[in-house]
Amino acid sequence: MKMTLKSKPDRRTSRLGSLLEQILSSYGLSYKLGGWRIVENWPEIVGERIAHASKAIRYENETMLVSVPDAVWRQQLSLEVDTILAKIHSMPGGKAVKRIHFVS
Repeated sequence: MKMTLKSKPDRRTSRLGSLLEQILSSYGLSYKLGGWRIVENWPEIVGERIAHASKAIRYENETMLVSVPDAVWRQQLSLEVDTILAKIHSMPGGKAVKRIHFVS
């Protein structure tokens, strides 16, 4: 018997996702989850060039911590922080991130 994977999530999966979101919200955790989703999606947010030289490593207290290799990258990304935050805020859960701190 050959098994195949479904290409689309079914209604049960969607309901489970909604239920999980409600549970997290009731415990005040969905906001934090949004910040961690942004950490996970850092490469898609900033693109290949920046993602190659940086890594989002933590989300805490509305701040995302991003590791960069040196002061040059830290300065460059600091100049682009408003553009990066705008992209972050356009994503689901992105409003949880208020600040980005670049460290080398």
